[in-house]
Amino acid sequence: VQLVESGGGLVQPGGSLRLSCTASGRFFSIDTMGWYRQAPGKERELVAGITSAGSTKYAESLKGRFTIYRDNAKNTVYLQMNSLKPEYTAVYCCHSDRVVVTIFRTEREVWGPGTLVTVSS
Repeated sequence: VQLVESGGGLVQPGGSLRLSCTASGRFFSIDTMGWYRQAPGKERELVAGITSAGSTKYAESLKGRFTIYRDNAKNTVYLQMNSLKPEYTAVYCCHSDRVVVTIFRTEREVWGPGTLVTVSS
């Protein structure tokens, strides 16, 4: 199972960007999916998460600016980011806590390689 992000890039302050993360490979189901970010010199932090049933969780400081949603049929999770600030510059990584591959095998803590988001004028 692989998670592959896309949609990162350079955006001006106040702008918007949508990140996508698609799970590829053969598996039965994916539980919670989410986005983390790591800025230069800082620890990785949770941005937002969403369960397979659609329940969401956000970093408190990002509520109202970011929206996470998923398309289970496409095995894809999205992060809509609005009103971006320079301090949001970071590598954004997709994560899943559990992927059921077969009835005998489960993969946990699956990470994508990340996509760089740069907010700058």
